[in-house]
Amino acid sequence: MDEQTPYSPVGIRRPSLVGIVNITTDSFSDGNRFLTTQAAVAHAHRLRSDGADVIELGPAASHPGAEKVTEAEEIRRLADVIDQLVAQGVPVSVDSYQPATQLFAAARGATYLNDIQGFGDPARYEELADTGCRLIVMHSVQRHGPATKVRTDPTQVYRGIEEFFADRLTALEAAGISRDRLVIDPGLGYFLGNSPEPSLRTLAGLERLKARFDVPVLISPSRKSFLRKLTGSPVSGIGPATLAAELYAARSGADYIRTHDVAALRDALRVFEALESAKESGW
Repeated sequence: MDEQTPYSPVGIRRPSLVGIVNITTDSFSDGNRFLTTQAAVAHAHRLRSDGADVIELGPAASHPGAEKVTEAEEIRRLADVIDQLVAQGVPVSVDSYQPATQLFAAARGATYLNDIQGFGDPARYEELADTGCRLIVMHSVQRHGPATKVRTDPTQVYRGIEEFFADRLTALEAAGISRDRLVIDPGLGYFLGNSPEPSLRTLAGLERLKARFDVPVLISPSRKSFLRKLTGSPVSGIGPATLAAELYAARSGADYIRTHDVAALRDALRVFEALESAKESGW
């Protein structure tokens, strides 16, 4: 499915599912598991069989304290994996804020570029326009680089999200990147602050965000710090909390949900949709 899928009669929109493949040594939940080409491609195919519409390749972690990875190393990690997946017709997104990595991914057939810095350099907009890729424009309170642990005010964070997208979308469109190529991600977890409240406020305001900007929205609560703090669960036990947040996002109209556990979300959406349909059909 894609972001153009209309609302169903029962009032839930089936989002596109973006399966995460971290080709890293230090991702907080699965570092080193998919570092080889064989492991990464095999995991991508598992996620596709579980229902992923898009596979997102991450060649570097972005959590607080993540190791710095050079553009050359990101490209080395990606090269064989992206080539195999694109050749097999798999829609690929690449999660990197480094310019050389983004251009490499676009040239090798990536459909999406996902930038945690939200494509902040106007000098690059012309080359981004030429790629033809869809751009996932992510907001973070850091604005530059990976997440950090900072205290923030939930109301100010949400106001900053709206101001950020108002400015950034206008700038990208003015540079010739059509609005139908843009997807927004408000960020969650440490990208919004050290406490759960900014992330909860942002998820609760998803419908308002969609209504204001009228572009597809990607949400990624999967295994995030705010859920672990809210529940007290470790990463290994955060699946139920992740699924609750993902279902809330789907019910609020998220167009894409980026997740580690595609099968769980696929099944939960099926049950949710079936229950809603039964409710609408009456007794």
